Amino acid sequence: MTVSNPAESPSVTTPLREDELFPVLTPAQLERLVAQGQRRRVTAGEVLHEGSEHVSRFFVLVEGRIEVLAGESFGERVVALTRSGQFTGELNVLSGRRGFVRVRAGADGEIAEVDREHLLSIVQTDDELSGILMRAFILRRVELIARGLGDVVLIGSTHSAGTLRVQEFLTRNSHPYTYVDLDRSPDVQSLLDRFQVTVADVPVLICRSDVVLKNPTNVEVANCLGFNESIDEAQVRDLVIVGAGPSGLAAAVYGASEGLEVLVVEATSPGGQAGSSSRIENYLGFPAGVSGQELAGRAYVQAQKFGAEVLIAKGATQLSCSRKPYAIEIEEGVRVPGRTVIIATGAEYRKLGVDKLDAFEGAGVYYGATFVESRLCKDEEVIVVGGGNSAGQAAVFLSRSARQVYVLVRSGGLAESMSRYLIRRIERSPNIELLTETEIVGLAGNDHLEQVRWRSRWKDADETHAIRHVFVMTGAVPSTKWLDGCIALDPGGFIKTGPDLTPEDLATARWPLTRPPYFLETSLPGVFAVGDVRRGSMKRVASAVGEGSTAVAFVHQVLKE
Repeated sequence: MTVSNPAESPSVTTPLREDELFPVLTPAQLERLVAQGQRRRVTAGEVLHEGSEHVSRFFVLVEGRIEVLAGESFGERVVALTRSGQFTGELNVLSGRRGFVRVRAGADGEIAEVDREHLLSIVQTDDELSGILMRAFILRRVELIARGLGDVVLIGSTHSAGTLRVQEFLTRNSHPYTYVDLDRSPDVQSLLDRFQVTVADVPVLICRSDVVLKNPTNVEVANCLGFNESIDEAQVRDLVIVGAGPSGLAAAVYGASEGLEVLVVEATSPGGQAGSSSRIENYLGFPAGVSGQELAGRAYVQAQKFGAEVLIAKGATQLSCSRKPYAIEIEEGVRVPGRTVIIATGAEYRKLGVDKLDAFEGAGVYYGATFVESRLCKDEEVIVVGGGNSAGQAAVFLSRSARQVYVLVRSGGLAESMSRYLIRRIERSPNIELLTETEIVGLAGNDHLEQVRWRSRWKDADETHAIRHVFVMTGAVPSTKWLDGCIALDPGGFIKTGPDLTPEDLATARWPLTRPPYFLETSLPGVFAVGDVRRGSMKRVASAVGEGSTAVAFVHQVLKE
């Protein structure tokens, strides 16, 4: 059976040294950490944690040996051993989600159990232990992803839009999984028979070895994996953030680190539109660049470190704004209350105005260029539609694996919409061709995109090319339909804030306060908008992060009122 490494970034395949994954604490460090837990004796073979349980604690080994076992779907095996002065655990101990591995005592000895509450206290107050613990937890998750040692087996096909969607959902949520490719696995039939599914059912998700989901939605995947089980949705928080893009995550980090009770509601995966970017090179502090997913992943972990909670695959359907505390309605009528709200739902790329577009979304038409998509178009011709930085980053990234990249823009050039460093790279790339004043007018194919027809103002006739992959990154449509009249919007649907709000806007909204709205505040007191969803935003990651952090300062002011 052929299984593949689902990791999105090459960095996760770099071999990690044992001392990086399982550092040995000094006697002083061990003493401080053990003091935060409950010490007890264990006997050989004693199970300390079952893989299906919620991770509410980790173990520090004082004496003896601990075994870590994983891989129930294809036979359980020992994947790590710890000795005196080492500790177990990975990122799930921060989130409280279910674990991936079984932990048991390999010999008689002594351990200290440290619960999540004490862990958060340690990583927030003990600088030395914080660095050791957080680095180990992150690297262990990286190793689990690289080795496909999770609680999920995904059976799919590169020709299936559903398979790509589930892969992206798991990858962008940093959830390790094993991928079985129907197109490459000669003995996949035995696996299909074992779980009583057929090729017509793909993608098939085998969750925790016994639950079988056929072409599941992202919500079904999140529910099966227990992404949100440890979160009390009914609790009234100081701050509810809608959207986990750069601006939302920045607000979560700053809000939680400053003592606020913070809940983030995210419709799909952390990172937003920026999370699908292959590489961001003009973000401060990353001279070699950073992928959107890596940046989002770090911010996500950072927010959890300070105690923020994140609801995944729970999109907002309505803002209940008639009374305080405000409430965000999510699926099935669940209401998430908050004393203040930050809207960070971002914007989506505009869709092409061509027939049959829906049929090819995920099967030849994509709205992000990550390593997941790049594997699909290796050595093929691809099209990138758009003239902004996201399109430029995608074109440069895809040129490394694709045979030819065509960049289509409706304007006469890139100078007004793209950073100069990206323009220069496009100009110098031998396999990137810029086609100005050109747009796609037709798509054709059966189950997958097979042909693209485009029209150029400087040619007499349309051209049809046998191209199977189109990346659309043009324009921006704000995600504000769910606000349903609660907040003043501009004609394009972007949220008006602060000085953009006219006296007429405030009169219509019945603004009840003597003070004017704060800079990032909407026409509804205590509700703020940041990032791409806001009118006049700069549409840059750095700007979005700045707005998210700035909004928290105003949240504090509102909570004092």
